[in-house]
Amino acid sequence: MSTPSPSNSPQDNVKPADYKVTFAARQSYTQHTDPCEQAAKASLTCMDRNDYNRDNCMDFFQAYRDCKKAWLEQRREDRRAGRPTPV
Repeated sequence: MSTPSPSNSPQDNVKPADYKVTFAARQSYTQHTDPCEQAAKASLTCMDRNDYNRDNCMDFFQAYRDCKKAWLEQRREDRRAGRPTPV
C-alpha cells in the first residue's frame, strides 16, 4: 500500500487519519500502525531538508504531537462510548 508524500505545511498533518480505516487497511495489527504516519514522515523530511537542524522543524514536530494527541483522544472517546476499536 503506497502512502501519499508528506505535505510541505505542518498544519496539513495535525488531524490524524481515521484510525479505523488505517487499521483496516493493514494485513495485521501491530504496535507500529500509526494514523499520524504522514506527520511523522513530514517531520523527518523536514529534518533531511534542513541538515538535521531541529530548530527549523519545530512546527512539524508540534503538528505530529498534536496529531498523536487527537488520535489518542479519539480512541479514548470511542472506548468510553462503547464503540469497538481495532486495537
